[in-house]
Formats: sequence, C-alpha cells, structure tokens
Amino acid sequence: MHDYIRKVNYYETDKMGITHHSNYIRWMEEARTDFLERNGCGYQKFEADGIVSPVISVECRYKHSTTFDDRVKICIEVEKYTGVSLTFRYIMTNADTGVVVATGKSSHCFVDQSGAPIIVKKRYPELDATFKSLVPQKATSV
Repeated sequence: MHDYIRKVNYYETDKMGITHHSNYIRWMEEARTDFLERNGCGYQKFEADGIVSPVISVECRYKHSTTFDDRVKICIEVEKYTGVSLTFRYIMTNADTGVVVATGKSSHCFVDQSGAPIIVKKRYPELDATFKSLVPQKATSV
C-alpha cells in the first residue's frame, strides 16, 4: 500500500467542527493522483496519451470523525485491474492515533477523448503492464 498524508483544513469542517463527509472523497482523489504519479502513470500522462479515466463508482464508509488540524494518513492500493477498469481501495487513519476514520473504494474506466472505451492491454501495453504490477499478489499456501 502507498501512504499519503494530509492535514484537515479549517474550511473542510462544518459548524460542529467535524470534517464534512464530502471531503473524504476528495482526499481519496488526492491520494489516487499522488499514487499514480509516483508510479509513472499520472493523469497528465493519461491526458497526453489521449486517455480519460472517469470515476464509475465510489464508496466511503465513515468510522470515526476528524477535526481541524488532524493528520490523516490515506493508504491506497490497487484492488483490481481488468484491462478496462481499475479499482482502488483506501484506508484512512488518524496519523497520530492510528484510529481508522474511513474506508473506501473507487472504480475507474478508460475512454478516449470521444468517450469510446479503451482496452488498455491492446492500445497501451506498457500502461497495462504497470497496472498489473500494482495489483498486490495474493499469498499462496504450500
């Protein structure tokens, strides 16, 4: 898993001083963008290659609140890659206490500039190999 750490900003909290729920989805995007860039396949490269990767589903389960100035560690990994879609898994914890604050998933497809689906393996074999390498290998028993 890859870790991304960010602080809760004051403007991200509500009247009760609790982080507004919508921000967790934004943080997942921040962590995903950072993860992809660190692995050589960031969104700028996608766009330069004519690839668009829209979100096709997102979920977030809230476990514990965060407040202004908390540091949130977002662990992200590729859960599944099919050649036409990519699913990420997120575990968000308070970086100082280790308490899990939220978990989530997001799924993405690949389309060209006109919106036509892209089969990554066929059109971008190098990118396909990169995505495959990011899927954690399941341990097998002997």
